[in-house]
Amino acid sequence: MLHRALLSVLLGVGAWVGMTPLAVQAQQPAAARPEAAAPVSPLLQSLEVALNAPGDGPLEALLQSAPGFDPAAIQARRQALRSRFPDARWSVTPGPTLANGRATVQLHVTGSRKQAPFAFSLEADQQLALTWSGGRINGEEILREQSVVRTTSGDLEVTLQVPDAVLTGQRYDVDLIIDQPLQGSITAGGLIALTPEQVKTFETPILPMGPLYGGGLFKTVQAPASPGAQTWALVLVHPKGIVSVSKRVRVVSDRAQLTP
Repeated sequence: MLHRALLSVLLGVGAWVGMTPLAVQAQQPAAARPEAAAPVSPLLQSLEVALNAPGDGPLEALLQSAPGFDPAAIQARRQALRSRFPDARWSVTPGPTLANGRATVQLHVTGSRKQAPFAFSLEADQQLALTWSGGRINGEEILREQSVVRTTSGDLEVTLQVPDAVLTGQRYDVDLIIDQPLQGSITAGGLIALTPEQVKTFETPILPMGPLYGGGLFKTVQAPASPGAQTWALVLVHPKGIVSVSKRVRVVSDRAQLTP
């Protein structure tokens, strides 16, 4: 079992760090909003500047409270991330256009942290569909989201194979694969599904660890019977390093919604 302090760093950060600003648990904004198309480039530029600003004022000025969209929760997540990764940097770029014509936004965040005797690096990505009014963001839909926190002392490379979306009740694979041959190395790992409350409150889960008898962590799981989302936290321990991954999986009831 990993030391509790190390689990706190890996899971307390890595398990929810994908839920960074503009990633609250919001419902898709109503289609009737008149400005539900993609934000124009100046708004994306303002968003990137606000996320990277030292204070809260720029982001606060850019967000507008609306049903299912809480600017205070977004600010709290940004502050929590900054407290763990003080050098966190966001980049905001246009994403691909969806099948229904909506444009999307790509958020990428990197950061680093030292906690003796470990040094960690963070890399997280989101794809969002935003709505706005009067130059202020007032809604979002999370389309894709994942984060990776790893120790920086080794060169352990892994591949995450988890679908972005699945059907209700579907069985699917959650795999974290070690890219290099094991060559006799002993590895351990564990996986846990985070509850919505754990995601919302940044709770550090207790994750059972066990030996791995193959080249990674392989698990078949099942989606819930109702639409929504599942968030998985995975930890893999290898002589070359430690990797913690979180992945959000959309759960939909219509096959046509698998590809937004």
